[in-house]
Amino acid sequence: MWVMTVDQQGSQVVGDRVDAFLTEIAPYIASPERRAGVVRPFERTVGDEVQAVFADTALVVELTLHVLRLGGWSVGIGGGEVDEPLPESARAGSGSAFVLARAAVEAAKSRMRVVPLAVRGTDPDAAAEAEGVLMLLGASAARRTAAGWAVIDALTAGDPGLRQEDVAARLGITQQAVSQRLRTALWSEELAARPAAARLLSLAAGTGEDRDVRATPGAVRTPERS
Repeated sequence: MWVMTVDQQGSQVVGDRVDAFLTEIAPYIASPERRAGVVRPFERTVGDEVQAVFADTALVVELTLHVLRLGGWSVGIGGGEVDEPLPESARAGSGSAFVLARAAVEAAKSRMRVVPLAVRGTDPDAAAEAEGVLMLLGASAARRTAAGWAVIDALTAGDPGLRQEDVAARLGITQQAVSQRLRTALWSEELAARPAAARLLSLAAGTGEDRDVRATPGAVRTPERS
């Protein structure tokens, strides 16, 4: 199992944003293609911190990048065992995955980290490698322009068969502009690297099951090459 512990940054300055986070994230993880990977949804644990439990590393990767995009949160991922039966509430759970997620989020708060993210797992080497890949993906995404995100959002929010020309028509730009923005945003490169991060997370928790590393159906789409 994989536990995500997410802690708000600077709550004393900007105020408590947990309720807004839970409102934003609930429909995102409730979609049919993501729901199967959610063992326990996000909920407030203590103070300005939230926690959730997942059985799908592809979803963990996707959610990690989504939370990093929101900004203002430190993300800790713990991969390991959970004590069964798992309580209905994630905050009442126990096991190595919970302990490791706690250690991870504390590490993620370090001011030395450009990307506020850390991974801890039963296999420390695999966890460190997963962290490295996720940090690179997060750093790359942080450099995207609003124009780049607009194309990515239009491409991923529409019908699975949506083409670049459809996105261009929707945004009122040329297909060449769509292609250029995707290249500049390194979107294809991110999609190519996500499975590697998911597989490393699987290994970090002591499992290499293929079902845990498949891309979440319908969640992301590889853009067409012009």
